[in-house]
Parts: sequence; structure tokens; C-alpha cells
Amino acid sequence: MSNSKAAVEAAGGANVKARSSLWDSIRACGIFGTRVQKEELRRRIVMPVYLRSAVAASIRAQDAGAGVSVAAEKRNGTEADEMPEAPLVVFVNSRSGGRHGPELLIRLQDLISDEQVFDLSTTPPTHFVRYGLTCLENLASLGDDCAKAIRVKLRIMVAGGDGTVGWILGSLGELFLQKREPVPPTGIIPLGTGNDLSRSFGWGGSFPFAWRSAVKQSLFKAVSNPVQSLDSWHVTIIMQETQGIQLPYCLKPLVEYDLNQDVDVQRELPEKVSCFEGVFYNYLSIGMDAQVAYGFHHLRDTKPYLAQGPISNKLIYAGYSCTQGWFFTPCVRTPNLRGLKNILSLHIKKLNSKEWEKIPIPTSVRSLVLLNLNSYGSGRHPWGHPTPKYLDQRRFYEARADDGLLEIFGLKQGWHASMVMVEIISAVHIAQAAAVKLELRGGDWNRAYLQTDGEPWKHPLNREHSTFLKVERTPFQSQMISGK
Repeated sequence: MSNSKAAVEAAGGANVKARSSLWDSIRACGIFGTRVQKEELRRRIVMPVYLRSAVAASIRAQDAGAGVSVAAEKRNGTEADEMPEAPLVVFVNSRSGGRHGPELLIRLQDLISDEQVFDLSTTPPTHFVRYGLTCLENLASLGDDCAKAIRVKLRIMVAGGDGTVGWILGSLGELFLQKREPVPPTGIIPLGTGNDLSRSFGWGGSFPFAWRSAVKQSLFKAVSNPVQSLDSWHVTIIMQETQGIQLPYCLKPLVEYDLNQDVDVQRELPEKVSCFEGVFYNYLSIGMDAQVAYGFHHLRDTKPYLAQGPISNKLIYAGYSCTQGWFFTPCVRTPNLRGLKNILSLHIKKLNSKEWEKIPIPTSVRSLVLLNLNSYGSGRHPWGHPTPKYLDQRRFYEARADDGLLEIFGLKQGWHASMVMVEIISAVHIAQAAAVKLELRGGDWNRAYLQTDGEPWKHPLNREHSTFLKVERTPFQSQMISGK
């Protein structure tokens, strides 16, 4: 088969996928599906008034004890016996989705109740975990069987993009660490640009056109759909102490850290180091794709009126891809000088192995991606669908979001990445890893671009001292509600 014919057939397959996605979106709106009645939905998900008032009061006061007295004031015998099938709390990023964010917030408050729908611009999820859930746990310890059942059955919905979902999952991760299980499973109403977490668990890739009906369908599915597991990955960054570096929200300073436990240092260490840590759920990448994302985020922060929705966002991304050297590498220098091999070394641990193994990075690779999900870059699958024979030859496993492995692949340049993204070819397969160590070395480059789950930053490089990154799976898995 000729290359041109293969490309046409692949494009045809992409069109079929698009039509299928559109049809699924139409069905989800309830036009051809089951019509969801508001009162029936409320009966299944709304908490008794005394409990939802107690939770809201605890969060407002930032005091779990404040809700106990509120519950005592509002409680009555009838309310105590009303038990929803799956009590639901919804977090809305009202700043996502352009104009849809505020409208969706109002719609959800009308469908459920004000006390069970939280605007993330005013109520961070950590407050819900530390005060709202603690209030339910306190009431349960005082003998309130209804509060105990609500705490066990509780489910979460997040209306936002991948970054918002990761924020919620990270906050719920506190429950694992504090042994306050069960951890509520999470569903998604997609409001972001890429929505890869939403796509991976069957909630769709974009905010639906007939969204008022679709929202009811999403809440209805969140009640009884099955729960799936999702690996979470902890990243630690150790670098020379640097002033003025702007790291993304997902990375926090780490006060104490033993540098020698994780890195094999071949050169003199700096006198002062800075350490940061964070968690990602989809990917960590280094290179040109992160540089394009950084340019987009910088533009959105300085000129927010230019990025008002998914379509305009994708157009801006495309523009940055052409202007950042991703497509048009200057001819005055050999393209190989822009490969990550010049600044990066990679070590991995394979599944069920305790030994670190150095993995060569191909000279042509300009972006290195550590991928957890089967969706990247707005629904693409750059790892592809290797045959069982290929997997056996490379000693790879079939990729899943709960297999304890990261798929590590490379992108060469814009033209290669474009064909990967339309799934004509697969990315450069480098490795599968249960743990990863990266060393960024200074030299001709004075900076590198990195991103985790769509949050990019510009990272300074030093000629004398390296930056080390270590990635390991967290000891717990997040729980996701399937949208299928």
C-alpha cells in the first residue's frame, strides 16, 4: 500500500471517529436516550438537609466542629430516614469553559442544591476534605447512621479540565495518607481544552452542545456507573537553589530531602539545593511540546481575551507550534543539536525489578513524554496499538492506566508529531517503566521546558550542576467513575 493511500485511509478512520464522537454526544444529550427527570435525579443524589447544611457550615467556618451544632438544629426524624442512593458533591471550575463555567454552576445548583455544589474559585477542595468530610465523620462517630452511610456512599463530580480534575484527585489523596478511607470516586464534566482524563474514562472530550440535558445525564451516570482505578505518579525535582523560578501549582517545595538516596552524582554538588514534589495522572514531558504549551499559557495569562474556548485555544496552540521552532528548525545549525540527548539522561526500573537501567535517547527526539493514560493531546494515542508480537519482541505490556507502568516515547519534530497525532504512525517507543530518573545537564542550552498534565514551566539549566527528577508510582490508586 502506498504512503498516500495509507494516509487517506487513516484520515478516513479519523473522520469515522469524529462522527462516532458526535453521535455519542447527541445521544448523551437525551434526544435519543433516556430522559432524566429532575425529581428522580434529586431523590438519588441529594443529601438530607441537615447533613448538607452541616457540611456547608463546616467549610464556611473552616471548622469541622461547626457543622455538628448546625446538624443538631436542623435535624428531624423525617430527614434522618431519607437516604440517597449515591450522594453527590460537585466541584465547578467556573473559570473553565469560557462562558459555560458560570452558567453550569447555576444549573448544577438548581439541579442539586447550593450546599452540594462548590465553586472552586471560592472553595478549594482541600477545605471540603479537611472540614466537610471530617464533619460527616464526626457525626458518624456520634452515632448518626445516616451521616455514616452518606460518607461511605459519597461520590464526586468535577466540572473542569485535566488540571482541575488533578487538583481534586490530589486533595482526595490526603484521605489515603491519613487512612480515612473510603475515598470517594470521581467523575468528570469536561470543561477544558484537551480533557484527556475525561476521554480516558468515557466522559467525553468536550463540553456538549445541548449541555443542559447532557449535565443531567452525566449526574445520572455518576450514581451507579462502575468504578475504575487510576495510577498516580509522584515526581521529585532536585536542583541548584535558584531565585525567581515560577513552578506550576502542582509542584510544592519539599523542606527535607536526602539527595544521595536517589541520584548517582558524578560531579560536585551545589552548596544549596531546592527540592520540589508533586503528583501527575496523565503525563510529564520535556522538550518542544512543553515549550509550545508554555507559550500558550503565557499568552492566556497576559491576554486572556484571546483564549475564550476550545476552538480558539487549539488555533493558538497551532500558531505556537509553527513559531517555536517545532516545525521550522533553523538551517544554520544541524537539527541534531536540538535533540534532548544533548541535555538529558534517562534511567528506568522495569516492572518487578530493583535495578536501575540506563536507556539511550534517540538523537532525533526533541520531546520526551512519560505517559500514564491512553489519551494525550486532546484524545490522541501516540503510543499506538502495538501487536502482541511486537509487545513480546520488545518485552512490553499492553498499556493501561492502572498497570503500574509509564509509557515513555519521543517526538522528533513538528512534522513527525503531526503524523503521530492523526495516528498515521506511532511515536518513537523508548521504554516502559515502573520508576524513572532523569538528569538535565547544562551546556549550550540555558533552559529547558517541562510540563505535567498541561501545566508547563521554563526550567533554568546550569553548566556546572544538574537538575534531577525522580518519578515513582504512589502507593495508592485514585478511584474514577466510568462514564461509559
